[in-house]
Amino acid sequence: MNGQRTGAARIRVLVIDDSAYVRQILTEILRADPGIEVVGCASDAHVAREMVRRLNPDVLTLDIEMPRMDGLTFLRNLMRLRPMPVVMVSSLTERGAEVTLDALALGAVDFLPKPHTDLDATLREYAAELVSKVKAAARAGVRSIPAATAPARPTATSEASRGTLPISTSNIILAIGASTGGTEAIRELLSGLPADAPGTVITQHIPKAFSTAFARRLNENCALRVQEAEEGQQILPGHAYVAPGDRHLRIERSGARYLCRLDNGPAVHHLRPSVDVLFQSVAAAAGARSIGVLLTGMGRDGAQGLLAMRNGGSQTIAQDEASSVVWGMPGEAVALGAAQLVLPLSAMAVRLTALIAAMDITRASRSA
Repeated sequence: MNGQRTGAARIRVLVIDDSAYVRQILTEILRADPGIEVVGCASDAHVAREMVRRLNPDVLTLDIEMPRMDGLTFLRNLMRLRPMPVVMVSSLTERGAEVTLDALALGAVDFLPKPHTDLDATLREYAAELVSKVKAAARAGVRSIPAATAPARPTATSEASRGTLPISTSNIILAIGASTGGTEAIRELLSGLPADAPGTVITQHIPKAFSTAFARRLNENCALRVQEAEEGQQILPGHAYVAPGDRHLRIERSGARYLCRLDNGPAVHHLRPSVDVLFQSVAAAAGARSIGVLLTGMGRDGAQGLLAMRNGGSQTIAQDEASSVVWGMPGEAVALGAAQLVLPLSAMAVRLTALIAAMDITRASRSA
């Protein structure tokens, strides 16, 4: 992983988009921030390739659909030969969701939607999002990729290959929260869990148009059955439930069952869904029969919720700085004392399996 950017120098950004309108909007927004310098604009990937060599920007904003060379091909080559922080600018469509997830798998740090022609009504919010994501990208850890890496759809993993836990997980809840870098972190974590892992609830900061595609991709790449959460749905072992992109996901206990609850309540930390909302509900409903995992992400959403889980008797884990794309959310949790364990992403699945087994053994000994 490359080192994260330090110092007070302005962030040098290259804007790449085939639309003159989009280039103008992005450039005007970024130049208005005193901490950012737009060093150039490129209308296609061939022009951008030369500008990257000549201008040495800190961050790229990259369009996906461009003439001559599409954004994914450019990104794949870039991350293999000269890895650097990239923020994708994507259309909020089903195809846009799939291709953006491909870009994140190839190493893009984050993404945001293309600006609309009627942007005036939401310009302030869009500008704030763009600036914050570019600044986070400049601090992000970026990995190079092997030459053979391609954004092919992940292949399904057989349940038999993941084994099973020699315990009962029907009364345990696993709650996962993430933001920037989280789509790939969650995929990696879930792909290491067995087919009968505890019922898992997930909040990833993601737009409404993307959450269905994200859940489908997770389902194709792990032994758990993954789907977008539905109101009133029972949480079952061996299943994972992803918060829809515009609704808070909470859990509620009903007798011996746990249920998914969705709502359009106020945004928390300007976010809906919010990790804090999920974690606080898990703390209240499941207490010591739960595990909270806070993964890579910008901001502080989830830190207070993880602390509530720890105070309620839950096991709590935060991703370490070295393996995080952005150590914002997990870093805040560590600073609060909310995380009992701080682990690299690669070690989490094994440790989670051990924790789950220990929780069940403890329960059995108390019942004896």
